[in-house]
Amino acid sequence: MKKQEVGRLGETLARRFLEGKGYRVRETNFRCQYGEIDVVAEQKDYLVFVEVRTRSSLNFGTPEESITWKKKEKLVTLALEYINSHRGLPSLWRIDVVAVELDRAGKTRRIELIENAVMG
Repeated sequence: MKKQEVGRLGETLARRFLEGKGYRVRETNFRCQYGEIDVVAEQKDYLVFVEVRTRSSLNFGTPEESITWKKKEKLVTLALEYINSHRGLPSLWRIDVVAVELDRAGKTRRIELIENAVMG
């Protein structure tokens, strides 16, 4: 699978996984001048920004290990931009990560939710 295909499949699997855990997806692939948020959802009283990381090989580490400090800062900036550009949102928010590992055939080996993975 090509890198883009792996990423798209991971986002689709993550969205289904989140919905199965009671998240209500508001938007996917929100883009602004600062970048992109993979999934914006609500869960209970929280607005949740979700970064999806997908790997088909662990040669360069696990999906969650690929999130650098710079990426974490960018996720906070993106979350604040979303909050400032939308109305009627829950006042509580957080940033979660969904780590997806696939085998070479594209089958899910592991999918894991990490709540509050990035502190805003």
